[in-house]
Amino acid sequence: MTLFDFGPPTDRFSSAPTRRAGRVGAAAATAAVLALVAACTSTPTSEDSEAQPSPAGLEVFYEQKLSFGSCVGYDTTPAQKKLYVEPFECARLKVPLDYQDPKGTSIQVAVLRLPAQGDPGQRIGSLVLNPGGPGGSGMTQATSFSAAHAKSPLVQRFDVVGFDPRGVGSSTPAINCFTDAERDRGEDQTTLLASSGQWSEDDTRQLAERCAKGSGGKQILSAVGTRNAARDMDVLRAALGDEKLTFAGQSYGTRLGAVYAEMFGKNVRALALDGVTDPTLKNPQRRLSQQTGFQQSFDKLAASCAASKDCPLGADPAQATAVFQKLVQPLIDKPVPAGEGRTLNFTQAVGGITAGLYEPEVWPVLIKGLTQLKQGDGTQILKVGDLFGGREASGVWTNFLEANLAINCNDEVRRTPEEEARLRADINRTSPFVDSGEKVDGVTRDACEAWPGQPSLGIPYAQDVKGLPATLIISVTGDPATPYAAGKVLADELGGTVLTVEGARHTVAQDGINPCVNAAFAAYLIDLKVPGKNQNCQL
Repeated sequence: MTLFDFGPPTDRFSSAPTRRAGRVGAAAATAAVLALVAACTSTPTSEDSEAQPSPAGLEVFYEQKLSFGSCVGYDTTPAQKKLYVEPFECARLKVPLDYQDPKGTSIQVAVLRLPAQGDPGQRIGSLVLNPGGPGGSGMTQATSFSAAHAKSPLVQRFDVVGFDPRGVGSSTPAINCFTDAERDRGEDQTTLLASSGQWSEDDTRQLAERCAKGSGGKQILSAVGTRNAARDMDVLRAALGDEKLTFAGQSYGTRLGAVYAEMFGKNVRALALDGVTDPTLKNPQRRLSQQTGFQQSFDKLAASCAASKDCPLGADPAQATAVFQKLVQPLIDKPVPAGEGRTLNFTQAVGGITAGLYEPEVWPVLIKGLTQLKQGDGTQILKVGDLFGGREASGVWTNFLEANLAINCNDEVRRTPEEEARLRADINRTSPFVDSGEKVDGVTRDACEAWPGQPSLGIPYAQDVKGLPATLIISVTGDPATPYAAGKVLADELGGTVLTVEGARHTVAQDGINPCVNAAFAAYLIDLKVPGKNQNCQL
């Protein structure tokens, strides 16, 4: 289990598993997770891009008709097999692997749709979703979104559409680096940030080589970045028959939406972006900002725990980080049993706790897990990490972790060993609960340093985008993964309106859990009405 740039893909957690369906990998509410287009080299902006169904050289892709039908065979896990059933329908979208060589290799993007459930005369078009990650399954997200908003006019007025971005889930080829058994043993580590261990140059080379071998070659690994996903999304818009795109993205999905706005602004009808990533921050600054949020959430968890009897973090919240380190640092050398013949190591323990910090509802589960850990049992914490990372009860994993690595490696500038060591040390100071106590100089490397191709996103991105329609930005004041202030930054670049949500959790709109947010979300997507300047919601 590793830590991620943007937060959970999809899967999140609930202390009440029946409250709602989880996002990635949830089979039903009772198993909820506690749980670019151009054939040239230049990137179009919203001022020079036009809404056209078939750009020169890409007609075969833009003019294709999606053939929706049974979703049989689209699942990659047992839980998805139970989810991808009627009334949902599925299709495969053909896109070029390389948009600069559209006559070359093509790949397929898997798409799931719930047709609008209301009066056909009232249908607006398609509502395209992205759940985050990167690496989360949009197909699975469409099923849980449809359940969460079953009584909303959104499901009546829109076809709900989810797609697995290139390299993800049911799209082919998909990124594949590790076997399920390797993941179960904790051998799927893809970063040393907020983690433990030592890596050599050979280690990072072998990581890239094994991912290339499992995924269909180096050309696949270098083609799954966000800009290509945005290009695919514009092809999808045309193939769905929509002149303009209506899009709702959360967490990493706000990056995808912002990049689409930068590249295809005149093709936008509506963008609802929830849990925003700051488009001006490079990877180190963004990671440090995120880790600041996680430490704050850990401190709040500790304070909550201290008010109860026999808190495993102790009665003094000021000492909770030190207590936690004494619990987890020994796991570097001596993992503890965690059920079903598995063990819990330091990286898995920190990953599991961090995963649970996204939502306060999960904190009781974490406290229970820490109590077990004090007794030498890592089962509960490992389970939380498993759910976050996409492992189902059957033992089958989604490819979220691998896709997350691949997309980030395509987006981000690679760091030198010295830069990586500096960042790791900075993270340990900023968020000391994740500090392994190990030396970082000379033993830490960027997992992406041997990745094929060159990073293609460019940061900052989506700067001073002109010509967009009204855009809705949703930001939660206590979001531990995507800080509230990032919403204002992106709103300024896109000319959007921020809906402030007072509370503590990572994203809220697609879950359908807050009536105030639900009303604003639906009013925007249906009628393009943005909230008033001083409007906010309370969780």
